[in-house]
Amino acid sequence: MKKSLLTLLAVAAMSTTALAADVKPALVYGTGGKFDKSFNEAAFNGAEKFKTETGIAYRDFEPTGDTQGEQAIRNFASRGFNPVVAVSFAWTSAIEKVAAEFPDTKFIIVDAVVDKPNVRSVVYKEEEGSFLVGLLAGMASKSGKVGFVGGMDIPLIRKFGCGYEQGARAANAKIEVFQNMTGTTGAAWNDPVRGGELTKNQIDQGADVVYAAAGATGLGVLQTAADNKKFSIGVDSNQNYLHPGSVLTSMVKRVDLAVYNAFTDVKGDKFTPGVQSLGVKEDGVAAAIDDNNKALITPEMQAAVDKAKADIIAGTVKVHDYTSDNACPK
Repeated sequence: MKKSLLTLLAVAAMSTTALAADVKPALVYGTGGKFDKSFNEAAFNGAEKFKTETGIAYRDFEPTGDTQGEQAIRNFASRGFNPVVAVSFAWTSAIEKVAAEFPDTKFIIVDAVVDKPNVRSVVYKEEEGSFLVGLLAGMASKSGKVGFVGGMDIPLIRKFGCGYEQGARAANAKIEVFQNMTGTTGAAWNDPVRGGELTKNQIDQGADVVYAAAGATGLGVLQTAADNKKFSIGVDSNQNYLHPGSVLTSMVKRVDLAVYNAFTDVKGDKFTPGVQSLGVKEDGVAAAIDDNNKALITPEMQAAVDKAKADIIAGTVKVHDYTSDNACPK
């Protein structure tokens, strides 16, 4: 009996080890670089948190072009990595193809929806978070003019700009909002020089707050605003620390949680497919206020943001989603 019990314990220990070994996380970033201090870096931070807490290593890949994403996703799946997380709408078709080829592998895509039984799609209500930072922009602006610099000209980024415009107009119905996109290819995420040029143009037209939703391109936006003693607004990661006193706030999008939860859920055998839509209510998006910018946020501004958050959660304020009809109300 004693021998049988020891044998059972040994088998159980081996099974536990085998189960842990089955968790081989992999992460494929969007184009723009891992350390963009924005979207991709948020994903990296989520993976690092998982690694720190569990001791389980992960592999990642930085595509430099739109064709490399599918190659990386398929390569990871074929080598037994599980889960495979792809952060970017650009990998939608890649996930659709590769998930069908590897039905036993768990896939997670951020910023797009793929309807497969082994895919979790994590999307965000960027319009809600952008509304909050737009409200702050409208209240902080002294010129009555604010700006928005987007990365790649796609409906997702128009969604940021539209939410921002609605928030700014909630603060000042007569406010003027300038909007520019950086480009139409993946290169638009990694062009800080062009981001700075567009920002300078908006400042020359009178904008005194400029919101960047452009990946690494946004670093040029934040730098140019600081150089011209104007306010900027960061995106995805909390970028308030980059230029303290100049970055009014950041629209934080919790991509880190999407990655961390994906790794953790597969490790704990709690993975669920389907769509997760994260907004203000779910703490998926927020306006960041910390030691780097709290001196810029007046009590009135803080109260306005708190009320807007409560109203969005209650449903009494509904922020229009640009992607619902490819239009923004004026």
